[in-house]
Amino acid sequence: MAQEVKYNTSHHAGGTPEARIASRLRNSGGEEADHVVQKGSGPTRVFHNIHNPGSARQHGADNKGEPGIDNKMRGPANTRGQY
Repeated sequence: MAQEVKYNTSHHAGGTPEARIASRLRNSGGEEADHVVQKGSGPTRVFHNIHNPGSARQHGADNKGEPGIDNKMRGPANTRGQY
């Protein structure tokens, strides 16, 4: 008697074994890289995510300040608006 293998079709990685394997083998860090180099094509493949120097990016909005130990608001972290 063969046992049926069922996959949850609403799973975040996909509803089939092939989709889940593809999800595990994808590049996990190349979305902000300037260059991506892939070595190999099998399950032991390696991705190199290269970031050029000088390409600093701000992630998120500026910190608008926070209260000090006296509960008075301190100034923002980025007063001149660079980045």
